[in-house]
Amino acid sequence: MKIVFVIPNMTGGGTERVISLLANEYVKRGIDVAIMMFAGKKCAYKIEAKVELLCISEQSHGNARVRINRLLKMRKYFKENEGCNIFSFCVMGTVFSALATIGLDCPILVSERTDPRSSGHNIIRNLAYVRAEKLVVQTEECLNYLPASFRAKSSVLPNPVDEAIPFPIKGERKKTVVYMGRLEPEKNPILLLEAFAQFSTDYPEYSLHYYGSGSLEKKLREYAMELNIANKVAWHGFCIDAKQKIVDAGIFVLPSNYEGVSNAMVEAMAMGIPVIATDCPIGGAATYIRDGENGMLVPTKDATEMAAAMKKIASDPLLAKRLSDNCIKIREEFPSGVIADKLLGIAGIMV
Repeated sequence: MKIVFVIPNMTGGGTERVISLLANEYVKRGIDVAIMMFAGKKCAYKIEAKVELLCISEQSHGNARVRINRLLKMRKYFKENEGCNIFSFCVMGTVFSALATIGLDCPILVSERTDPRSSGHNIIRNLAYVRAEKLVVQTEECLNYLPASFRAKSSVLPNPVDEAIPFPIKGERKKTVVYMGRLEPEKNPILLLEAFAQFSTDYPEYSLHYYGSGSLEKKLREYAMELNIANKVAWHGFCIDAKQKIVDAGIFVLPSNYEGVSNAMVEAMAMGIPVIATDCPIGGAATYIRDGENGMLVPTKDATEMAAAMKKIASDPLLAKRLSDNCIKIREEFPSGVIADKLLGIAGIMV
């Protein structure tokens, strides 16, 4: 029995992190596991030696020849490993897997990782999902959006929490606000800059730290200068050890316009960092956060409300401690071993 995870690459991100956790968990149980990357060969995460890392092709950049060659290589591999279980964690991975396994006995489980309404591939995705035996979504809101024919074969499964992430610090937290994620439009890191500029007026001792890279970095740096907060903002890029660097942070902020379940947010909660998140589609943050109890939810695209939430945490040590004490309980709710078991159950895999 073999499981093949399909993903563009493993260069960094929440989805890639989840795959690394699941793949490592499964090989420890004696399951044959491969990670098939179809748009790159770099892997930013520690992967057990027994996990087979496959680079089928590099990024296609719209090149039809590269895509056809990718499809042929995928079909060759699946034909040689007929009977394997395919776990696809992205839309195009599902499309290519569905095409590459026509006529083959390779069950496909699809994990929808973001807001399906935001996808530019909805028609293609829906056609490919017909081929999938099982669908996994992260929230009830996402499940309810799917067509009835898909809901019948769908299950809700939250993200696993890595038991190896640092435990909360003892003592006072630093006066830092942190962001961890890609610097892309859907994540709306610009909103955090605007909110921090308002917050910084009353709390000038705080600094803002971005952990991540992406297409908006240049624009963000320029905007920080326009807002006169450039001297208070640090840009760390993608860091494999970001969790160790932010464990003593005072506030974690997730400003997304839409999001599945943010792995960075879950990890911040597991480290006891007071979290502020936008209550965005598809309900990922609201699935984990009980507003005012183990975190704070604010409207999307509202810098003033976000700044107000930051001020509440900074001005009220008792509130900050309550949020911290409660959010760490997430470790007990979603350990990676339990989530790995549930995923196998959904796929109908008996070990």
